Amino acid sequence: MKALLRLIALLLVAGAALQVFFVARIALAATVDPQSTSFQRSEAWRIATQKGQLRWRQQWLPYDEISDNLKRAVIASEDGSFTNHDGVDWEAIEKAWQRNTQAEERAARQKPRQVTRSQLAPTAKRPKIVGGSTITQQLAKNLLLSGERTLLRKGQEFVLAFALERMLSKERILEIYLNSVEWGEGVFGAEAAARHYYRKSASQLSAYEAARLAVMLPRPKYFEKVPHSGYLSNRASTIAARMRDAELP
Repeated sequence: MKALLRLIALLLVAGAALQVFFVARIALAATVDPQSTSFQRSEAWRIATQKGQLRWRQQWLPYDEISDNLKRAVIASEDGSFTNHDGVDWEAIEKAWQRNTQAEERAARQKPRQVTRSQLAPTAKRPKIVGGSTITQQLAKNLLLSGERTLLRKGQEFVLAFALERMLSKERILEIYLNSVEWGEGVFGAEAAARHYYRKSASQLSAYEAARLAVMLPRPKYFEKVPHSGYLSNRASTIAARMRDAELP
């Protein structure tokens, strides 16, 4: 019994120490540009071990030097209520949950019909999972957490998102996000993405160019391989039309 209590105490101390570390990292990020994120370090290791070399593009660009077109495009595409929420958009999460549930129900209904109709389609297409994460949540996950999908990690993401909102300004959160988010294999940040795809600085991006980059964010490595995707072009046009309504911090 004593050994069990000692183990529980150690776990609690370790958990508390981890939270202190997270808070310290966030506090430091208020004034010091992060050199790397947890996701970037994980990707660097994966690329180096799988391909034997590490091709890396990243260059920090101050908030005021990043095109407003890109800021508006990312907000319009990823988090329309960015300037108003406190780190988590509960309405967006509820809508995403409903869409995912409906997609799973449709897939479950289609599966038996596909099995009986044709051997060419023995299984139903796996439903697309829609997320409801805000820009702040995405930054919390990429900056400090692992990529695993568990309820515990999601709960930690919520806590860190609230901490980010209370310790950093909206402008700083967006600045760190745009300078660290992935835009292709080994391509991180707005400046690297603009140079990689358009051979220009992120300060010079047009509205449509910015919209295309914003649409890539959920699946950057995929869209990097299919630059002429019809979905990418159509969705970019939609985001470009919405940009005028996106509110900047």
